[in-house]
Amino acid sequence: MPGAEPQSIVTAPTEAAIFLVVTVAPGAEDAVRDLLAAAGGLKRSVGFRVPEAELTLVVGIGAELWDRVFGGSRPANLHVLPVFSGDRHTAPSTPGDLLFHIRAHRFDLCFELAQRITDHLGAAGTVVDEVHGFRSFDERDLLGFVDGTENPEGAAAHAAVTIGAEDPAFAGGSYVIVQKYIHDLPAWDALSTEAQEAAIGRTKLSDIEFDDDAKAANAHLTLNVIEDEDGEELEILRFNMPFGRVGAQEFGTYYIAYARDPATIERMLRNMFIGDPPGTTDRLLDFSTALTGGLFYAPPIDFLDDPPERAPASESAESAPPDDAPAADPPPAGDGSLNIGSLRRA
Repeated sequence: MPGAEPQSIVTAPTEAAIFLVVTVAPGAEDAVRDLLAAAGGLKRSVGFRVPEAELTLVVGIGAELWDRVFGGSRPANLHVLPVFSGDRHTAPSTPGDLLFHIRAHRFDLCFELAQRITDHLGAAGTVVDEVHGFRSFDERDLLGFVDGTENPEGAAAHAAVTIGAEDPAFAGGSYVIVQKYIHDLPAWDALSTEAQEAAIGRTKLSDIEFDDDAKAANAHLTLNVIEDEDGEELEILRFNMPFGRVGAQEFGTYYIAYARDPATIERMLRNMFIGDPPGTTDRLLDFSTALTGGLFYAPPIDFLDDPPERAPASESAESAPPDDAPAADPPPAGDGSLNIGSLRRA
């Protein structure tokens, strides 16, 4: 898809977001194609009434649903997210066929668009995860640290998330990985500020990153710095949001990261949950538990507006990679603050 227009991924942070992960019923593939074609119109119908709210929608498609709806070749790096399981912590891989990432400066627009999407899908799909995210003070997560400091900007952001000539049939698209984390806030709050800063690798109040020689081996930033073979740090773009229910004592971060190659994010997860070296796991995971995990391909706008027909069965059988194929190791890369999985720019 040379020259294809990406979805609205590279945008400024918003005050509200809704994240929907949906599984699709057997035999409902035509309903999925109809929903993909209608998604842009639904977003315009809701957002046009309050343009200053800057409503956006990004739609992602999972590997197993791709095979059912389109067949043929998948995007080169689209696969079921692996489970990352170490001696102490596990990042699960959970069911999900479609992802809807809805953002705006007002929550009511996010809510209405989510309702329109689920109404359109009807019995064809089941929402298996729904998270309502909110902006917390000056872009801080519920652990009290600024989240998203090292996101790339401008042309660098587009380059970090947009597939190019390396996979020309799917150029203009992006990969997105999501996880839902629940935090043990009483245990975290029992730490001193200095101990919290050591776990992250940056100061809490001023959001200044520690020098490399001052970071602990198990600090979040230490394990999330990924570099390529030339020593250049690889970048991703994150739009994490806090969420919670005070009555249920549920306090969390919804992690959502976009990348040109999901291997970068997968290497970060491997470092966090298994360790680099193995056993040196992310200190934050002693206070944060991953409940979900999924990988999706976010196609360009023209793909959604006019979804292709399913490839012939023979082509699908020959071209689709096996679901249990191991994820390719990412080129080494990036930095983060919870900020789960952030990447530091050079």
